[in-house]
Amino acid sequence: MVALLDLLKGRRGEKSPDTAHLKDIVSGYSIEVMPRTAAKIDDFKALLPAGTRVYVAHIEGTPIDDMVATARRLREAGFPVMPHFPSRLIADLATLEEWITRYKNEAGVEEALLLGGGVTTPAGDFDSSIQLLETGLFDRHGFRRLHVAGHPEGNGAIDRDGSTRIVDKALALKQDYCERTDADMAIVTQFAFAARPVIAWAERIAAAGIGLPIHVGIAGPTKLQTLIRFAIACGVGPSLAVLQRRALDLSQLLKPYEPAEVLADIADYKAAHPQSRIAQIHVFPLGGIRAGADWMNGQLSEEARVVT
Repeated sequence: MVALLDLLKGRRGEKSPDTAHLKDIVSGYSIEVMPRTAAKIDDFKALLPAGTRVYVAHIEGTPIDDMVATARRLREAGFPVMPHFPSRLIADLATLEEWITRYKNEAGVEEALLLGGGVTTPAGDFDSSIQLLETGLFDRHGFRRLHVAGHPEGNGAIDRDGSTRIVDKALALKQDYCERTDADMAIVTQFAFAARPVIAWAERIAAAGIGLPIHVGIAGPTKLQTLIRFAIACGVGPSLAVLQRRALDLSQLLKPYEPAEVLADIADYKAAHPQSRIAQIHVFPLGGIRAGADWMNGQLSEEARVVT
C-alpha cells in the first residue's frame, strides 16, 4: 500500500505518463457490445485492432437469438468473442446448456464471462457464477477460457452490510476452481474512475492468495451526466467522487469525460510493479462503441499523449 501512495501522491500535474507504459497496458484491450449497439457498426474490422476480444453483454430481455447472431457476426469478422452468462437471468440447467450449445455450434464461441447478473431476484435455479462453473457444462462443451467479475469498490447488492466478505469468498472459490481444472481464467472488473481503489484492491486480493489475471474495467468517453447515471446504477463507490468533483466545476461539466487519468495511473503502476496481476484494460463503451474504440486506438498511436 505504501508503494501505491508513493506512486499516486501528487501524481497529476507533476509529470506526463510514460507513453511506452501507456501503450503496454492499452495493447490488447477488450471491449463490450450489446446486440443493439453492435448493429450500428458496419465494419468491426475497420474499427478494432485484429484480435481484440469482444464481450457480448446480455441485458435482461434480450433474446438469445440476437445474442448468438451478434456473436456469430463478430466471429466471422475474425474476433474472439466472449458472451455474458448472467446466472440470475438463466432459468435452469437446460437453458444454460442450450445457450452454451448454440454459442458453440452456431457462432464458434469457446469463451464466456460468468457473472451474477444485474437483477436481485433469480429467474430460476442459479444465483451465482460459481454455480454455473460447477455445472461442468462449460468444460464439457469445450469452453476453456472463462472470465469472472471483480468489484474493486465492493458490491452493495451482494454485501449489503458494506463489507466485501461475500465477494471475497466468491473470488476464493473461483481461484480454487481454476487450480483444480484446466480452465484459463481471469477477473474482469467493474469500471472505476480512479486508480487508487483498483490498485489497493488488486494488492489486497493478491495478498489473500488470488492469482488470477486482472483486466481493469474503464468507462469509455461519454457525457459526464451519462457517466454519473451509469455509475450510480452500477454501484460504483469511492471513485465516483472524481466525477462528482468534476460536476461541480462548470467549466468541466459540458466536456466529455475521458479515462486518461485513471488509465495513465494504472499504466505507471503496472510498469513499476510488473509482478502485479493487473494484465490489461477492458472498455465499457458507455458513450458508444465507436467513441470508445477510437479513443483507445488513439492511445496506441505513436503520437498519443495523455493530457494531464
